[in-house]
Amino acid sequence: MRLLVGLLLAFSSVAAAAAVVDEARERRWAAQIVPQLIVGDAVWLATPHHPRVLALYTEPMPATRNAVIIVHGMGANPDWDLIGVLRMTLADLGFATLSVQMPVLAADAPRADYAATFPDADERLDAAAEWLRARDYSRIAVVSHSMGSAMVNAWLAKRNPVQVDAWVPVGLLVEFAAPPQLPVLDVIAEHDFPEALTLAKARVRKLRDDGCSAPLVVAGTDHYFRSAAPRLALAIKPFLDRALDGGCR
Repeated sequence: MRLLVGLLLAFSSVAAAAAVVDEARERRWAAQIVPQLIVGDAVWLATPHHPRVLALYTEPMPATRNAVIIVHGMGANPDWDLIGVLRMTLADLGFATLSVQMPVLAADAPRADYAATFPDADERLDAAAEWLRARDYSRIAVVSHSMGSAMVNAWLAKRNPVQVDAWVPVGLLVEFAAPPQLPVLDVIAEHDFPEALTLAKARVRKLRDDGCSAPLVVAGTDHYFRSAAPRLALAIKPFLDRALDGGCR
């Protein structure tokens, strides 16, 4: 009975999160992005609560078994500014990329309200990893920004997700929900939000001693990176190469 109650509560929390997501907003973005897509292909992921979640898949040349799931921040989309640059530039640098539409709320929703969407985000991250594994990508990293990093943080801490091999949180605005169990490159901008700068210093001591995990400050930019996005991609490439090729202890 206790197990049944737990399962019902878990299902209810996911269903409630799905109910608050602004699906109309997501559909509008998809309708704008897909017809104008020049680099990469639109694919559709299925989750228990959403039969069609947009993701943008970009395959590098030459082919590789290394892939990166890219996760945008609050109220954004899988081709938004920084995210669009990362998904294309990392593909140019030799990684397959899958940039996923994460749950969004109304445009005026405060940051705190996004906690209700985390169960929905779990399902989308599961679906993204499973989609890549089904296409024989044997080594997968996640690169996430801002609220997307908070979603990945929660996903890795409280679930047993399809295995991913490395994580690059960019502009993470919370503490680690659990001590990382995989290599982590914890990235912030030199002029990031004050709380991001403070929390990044506190997270350093929780990084694994694996020869790969480390903090990284990108100079001369702020939380949104803007023109520094290509520099960010180049800065995280060595970590991704090493972590995905088994170079960490």
